Amino acid sequence: MKKIAAADLKNLHEYELIRDDWRRDVIAVKARRRVLLGPTMSVVFENRLTVLNQIQEMCRAERIVKPDAVQAEIDVYNELLPGPGEVAATLFVEIPKIEDVQPGLDRLVGMDDGRSLWIEVGGSRACARFLEGQGRQDRIAAVQYVTFPVGSGEGVRDALLDPSVPV
Repeated sequence: MKKIAAADLKNLHEYELIRDDWRRDVIAVKARRRVLLGPTMSVVFENRLTVLNQIQEMCRAERIVKPDAVQAEIDVYNELLPGPGEVAATLFVEIPKIEDVQPGLDRLVGMDDGRSLWIEVGGSRACARFLEGQGRQDRIAAVQYVTFPVGSGEGVRDALLDPSVPV
């Protein structure tokens, strides 16, 4: 997937002018890419549009306008784009009661072991690879960025595009 470049972003003024329609469109795209994994977990499979939106929103929220700072945001978020033969997702742990958050996250320590989360495409299993630095041995963050090495053959690509193939 083509990485995002500074030229792909709108400046803050231009973005504000289109933001309402843009966000509505991105929210609709994310809804189709969101998969519930249970009552407190979901994944959103990322693509260029969803990542570009995250960069635009971060620059807006933080009022980032200096070219070096914008590029730093782009570099960070480009890590969320899948590489060749991968699909990428953001994993959300959503625990509504504040008093349940830490115990709930503590129960998930070790989830990033490379065996606990996977995707199956047409009968082939690919275990998640968690982005480095999102937790420690005794802690896990509520938002995790993962990639799944599914392969790059035509069969995998066709399976991912075919709604009749179970994933």
